[in-house]
Amino acid sequence: MLKIGVFGAGHLGKIHLKCLQMTEGIYDLVGFYDPDPKTAKETAEKFGIKAFANEEELLAATEVVDIVTPTITHFAVAQKAIAAGRHVFIEKPLAHTTSEAKALLDLKNKHGVKVQVGHVERFNPALLSVSDMPLNPMFIEAHRLATFNPRGTDVSVVLDLMIHDLDIVLSLVNSTVQNVSASGVSIVSHTPDIANARLEFANGCTANLTASRLSLKQMRKVRFFQSDAYISLDFLEKQAQIIRLFDEADTTPAQRESMPELPTAKGNKFLQISMPEIEPINAIKAELESFAASIQNNTQPKVSIEDGYQALELAHRISEKIAEQKK
Repeated sequence: MLKIGVFGAGHLGKIHLKCLQMTEGIYDLVGFYDPDPKTAKETAEKFGIKAFANEEELLAATEVVDIVTPTITHFAVAQKAIAAGRHVFIEKPLAHTTSEAKALLDLKNKHGVKVQVGHVERFNPALLSVSDMPLNPMFIEAHRLATFNPRGTDVSVVLDLMIHDLDIVLSLVNSTVQNVSASGVSIVSHTPDIANARLEFANGCTANLTASRLSLKQMRKVRFFQSDAYISLDFLEKQAQIIRLFDEADTTPAQRESMPELPTAKGNKFLQISMPEIEPINAIKAELESFAASIQNNTQPKVSIEDGYQALELAHRISEKIAEQKK
C-alpha cells in the first residue's frame, strides 16, 4: 500500500480523508496536517487518525501527499512535497497563478514524480458513460450554476467553477484555442461571481461557457454538437442523452421502423435516441484510486499536471479578458 498524508482538513479535506479510508488495500492513510489546532483535534478524533504537528513531519512519513488546502497555498505545499520526492495529488486549480503552475511543472519534471490534478468531473459517471463514443465536438455549450457559498470566494468564479468545464473542453477538443472573449460581474465578492466565455479553436470548434455562484438553483450541464450526434451530459443528476444521425444507407429497414425520420438539406436522416446506463461511482474515490494506479504502473495520471496547467492558463486568459472589459 502507498503511504499517503493529507494537507488540509477543511470541508473538502474531510471528504478526501473519508474516501482514502475507503480505498482498501490501495492507500495507507498515515494522517493529516491542518494549521488550525481546533480543526486538527476534531478531525483526528472523528476519523481516528493522527494529526501531524507540522508539514515536515507529515512529508517524512509519506510516499504520496494529497493537497486539499486553499488555492493560494497550493504552490508552497506542492513545492515542498515534490522537492522531497513525493508523488502529489493536488486539488484544482493547480495553483493560484500560471507562473506558480509552470514552476511546479518544471519541478515535477526535475524530480520525476507523479502529479495529478483534482479535476473530479473527469470521473463523473455521466462523462464516463460516453467515453467509448467517438467525440469530435464542433460546438459546446456549458452551464455551471451554484448557489452562493462563501467558501469559494477566495478565487473568481472562473477559477472556482468554470475551470471544471475548461478542463473537460480541453480534454475533448484536439486543437488550440485561437480566440477568447469573456465578460463577468462581481456582485458579492471582490472577484467575478458570474462569468461567460466564448472560446474559438483552430479546428473551427466553438465553446460557450457560463458559470455563476449566485444562482437560485444548481446546474452542471454540458452539451456537445458534432456532425453525427448531439450529446447532453448532466453532471449534477449524472445522466447522459445521445441523439445520433444516420443515413438511410447506414441502417436496415428493421432499424428504421423504430427511428424517427428527419428531412434535411442533405437528405433524410434517421435519429437514434439513447440514454446510456450510468454506473454509480464515487468520483473523488475513483480519482484517488486512479492516481495510485498511475504510480504503481508508472503511467500518465488521467488528469496530468500538464492538463492542470493548460486549464489554469486558459482560466487566466478568460480572467484577463474580463478585467479588460472593466477598463
